[in-house]
Amino acid sequence: MPPRETILQTFDPSGVGLDNGNLYGLPFDYDSAGIIIFGVPWEVTVSYHEGTADGPGAVLKASPQLDLYDLDNPDGWQQGIYMPPMPDWIRQRSDAGRREASRVIQAMEQGVAIAGNPDLEAALAQVNRAGEQVNTWLRGETQRALGLGKRVGVIGGDHSVPLGAIQALAQQYPDFGILHIDAHADLRDAYQGFPYSHASIMSNVLALPQVSRLVQVGIRDIAHGEVAKINASQGRIVTHYDPVLKQRRYQGTPWQALCEEIIAPLPALVYLSFDVDGLDPKLCPGTGTPVPGGLELEEVFCLVRSLIASGRTLIGFDVSEVGAGDWDGNVAARAVYKLCNLMGLRA
Repeated sequence: MPPRETILQTFDPSGVGLDNGNLYGLPFDYDSAGIIIFGVPWEVTVSYHEGTADGPGAVLKASPQLDLYDLDNPDGWQQGIYMPPMPDWIRQRSDAGRREASRVIQAMEQGVAIAGNPDLEAALAQVNRAGEQVNTWLRGETQRALGLGKRVGVIGGDHSVPLGAIQALAQQYPDFGILHIDAHADLRDAYQGFPYSHASIMSNVLALPQVSRLVQVGIRDIAHGEVAKINASQGRIVTHYDPVLKQRRYQGTPWQALCEEIIAPLPALVYLSFDVDGLDPKLCPGTGTPVPGGLELEEVFCLVRSLIASGRTLIGFDVSEVGAGDWDGNVAARAVYKLCNLMGLRA
């Protein structure tokens, strides 16, 4: 592959999207790209719909259909975006782990105790070991990319997948915040017995002392224990519930004003964790746990645009819980591209 300088001189961004195995048909490889996007086909602990393990592939398939001109960053493609091949072992362990996790989940839903049942204890341990392996892999890959001066994004898979990337960022940055877009708070501790559950990602993130603030947007499906955790956090967790945001919109508060209020508590460096079930389900109907309500895609872009305009720096992102359908892949591909371009405005 030629160096980036040669690619910039020879590639026509207005040409036909190439089916070359890379996101958006861009002609970059690992060495020439400034942004590495890791696809993680993993959905072991999903507790409702399956299919998000196919999400990264759906985004990759849809991405060459996008035109590359971006109103926020017209030359953003020149940063170089590259998605390495997804390791086969991750999908294989996801499929095997899903079978074991389903047995555990079904037993719990029927009131069967896992403790003291050797077969179910073994299944639970197998799932948890596999989750740790994926987490370790992504942490190592992210550390490598960051060490080479690259920026990183993640496409899931269920929402457990970005933990390794966030852990790697915590080793590089002593203080940063999380902007979390989601229908769910994801603050459960080892939900259903799985430490790396999709419903526990933010609980795991908060175990990192480098994360000084978690700001959540779009939350509308939440447990009593999670609300108690938010209320007891002494401001470390700031949650904007979707019904409250909508009520304020109905009463006349502009979305731009709400965006500025949402980002105000965040520190200078911010990681964006974007579960697409934070959107109106019409946009990603195949997501793992859809909930009525939610944001429009342009409202999310406005929020991130406001973050960048405030002088804050986006240090990484994930787009998680993408479903397997063509429409889900289309919407998520546009989200990933926009986030790459907005991140590039303050590289």
